[in-house]
Amino acid sequence: MNPGLKIFMVFLLTVGMAGCAGHNKEQGGTARQHIAESYGLQYFNEVEKIQYTFNVKIGEKQIKRFWIWEPHFDRVTFKGMDYQEAITYDRSEMVSTESNKLKKIDAWFINDNYWLLFPYHVAWDTKARVEDIGRHRLPMGDGEARCVVVSYPAAGGYTPGDVYDLFLDDRYRLTQWVYRRGGAEKPTRISTWEDHREVGPLTLSLNHRGEDENFRVWFTNVGVKMAGADSWLFAQQCFIPYRHNI
Repeated sequence: MNPGLKIFMVFLLTVGMAGCAGHNKEQGGTARQHIAESYGLQYFNEVEKIQYTFNVKIGEKQIKRFWIWEPHFDRVTFKGMDYQEAITYDRSEMVSTESNKLKKIDAWFINDNYWLLFPYHVAWDTKARVEDIGRHRLPMGDGEARCVVVSYPAAGGYTPGDVYDLFLDDRYRLTQWVYRRGGAEKPTRISTWEDHREVGPLTLSLNHRGEDENFRVWFTNVGVKMAGADSWLFAQQCFIPYRHNI
């Protein structure tokens, strides 16, 4: 496996010299809610389904995966480039004996879901520690911003112990983040959070650039179906439809 791709695939559920680790810390209980609500958490309970195509470029390699998630049932539908048929499964019914194929797909789902919906997970993942440590220098470019550190427990999940340094604007929306695998001191991945778009009542960031042109994550075909609605609400931009048989 390409080393860069291997590092990326463990970037699930995420400045030193370039970030905000190792400074005096303050508890960030209010920051947890401010971040989530700045993206429309207060409306998420009304979302019946959310769909999106996750795209990633790592060096010369590009990957595309299409998802539909029904959050109230934790039901997932997946279609990828190497799969002829769509696969639907209930995450709440997964057991340790599930096939390696389904486990791999679910790991992809968590990865891609966190890239799109991480601001909500800051509130949902109550076992994660959230600390507002004040203003710090941005890891990319000039300037500084409020830094909130999200640390996951050392056990559980696909990549336990991961830490994310979130750099926020005045509205508590992410502008950049630093992922530190397993709580490492040095950054594993640094990227932007940009191209914020309204998707129904939600606000989502659809583009993430790395430190150079060799890494980028972006989303297309992003839409939500609200409870009781007959049609989807799509992000305010023109996407080329991703054809799927769902």
